[in-house]
Amino acid sequence: MTSNNKIKFLFFSVFTIALIGWIASGSVSKALGDPIDPESSAPSMIENANPDDYVGSETCKACHEDQFKRFSSTKHAKLQEVASWKDKAQGCESCHGPGKAHVENAGDKTKIVTFVGKNSKEISETCLGCHAGKESHNNFRRGEHWRNDVGCTDCHSSHGTLKDSKPSSTALIGETTNQNPGIANVAMLKQGEPQLCMSCHTETKSQFTKPFHHKVLEGAMKCSDCHNAHGGFEQKQTKLAVGADAACIKCHGDKQGPFAFEHAPLKTEGCSACHTPHGSANPKMLTRNSVRQLCMECHSAISADSDGAPGVPSFHNQTQVRYLNCTICHIKTHGSNASNRFLR
Repeated sequence: MTSNNKIKFLFFSVFTIALIGWIASGSVSKALGDPIDPESSAPSMIENANPDDYVGSETCKACHEDQFKRFSSTKHAKLQEVASWKDKAQGCESCHGPGKAHVENAGDKTKIVTFVGKNSKEISETCLGCHAGKESHNNFRRGEHWRNDVGCTDCHSSHGTLKDSKPSSTALIGETTNQNPGIANVAMLKQGEPQLCMSCHTETKSQFTKPFHHKVLEGAMKCSDCHNAHGGFEQKQTKLAVGADAACIKCHGDKQGPFAFEHAPLKTEGCSACHTPHGSANPKMLTRNSVRQLCMECHSAISADSDGAPGVPSFHNQTQVRYLNCTICHIKTHGSNASNRFLR
């Protein structure tokens, strides 16, 4: 072994030992986010509980009356009435663990599962103990919210929302949303969905107030119509069914195809190649204020030589008005079954 190889081998050995020590010390876990302590997690404590240690939600009511009133109107409280959950749901103690020791020790918080001081991942693990089986929740641990320490209780109220609560936000709220305060009670959300999402995603407020936009603030749509807040594999956690633009196709079904002649940008880049999804100052929510300008980004003499996209024919004199609006003739821009030039 040469001297250079010996130095490389020594360096690699020292680096490997240091890395193993770093991992063992838990530094990697801390770098990736707050770690979960399996010994103190609510799911493990509840799983190992003695059935005789449960005292029932009515006992909790004696001290926690406000929380009990809100909780009693939620789906969680009614699970005991469902046959398949009768022996599984324990009311308040489903999340907080058996309360016998807590009651016998004058409300000692160390004798019950309390979520004060727990990080978002530990709290979410308790929720996922029941909700992980749902299709929309399966990828929560892979999602952006999980990676950015946004837990279930940052959006959902574990004890339910007040019945007379109304969505509030500095964003413009459509009259439809104001007339339906119950929207804040869907899925035990803390606020109406658009206002809740925009409390973090503030950049979307201005987008939804542009002249041409999806009707989210008006109450005709919700963020979850297109995005899955509980995780996903696509960019921006958009919902998927059969392709990257499934969220768009759900409403714009006539653009789906398949077509005999497909428009390449739509198939390779998707709807966002030409449209801005939240809102735009341009008609049809286009990314450019001129249809001609948008088309010529691909269909120019340069692109014909570089990437194979057909250029603008020589008889399309751009100084004449008749050739300045491409979609007068090429109306089937999303695909056609009759013309490979997407003509009428």
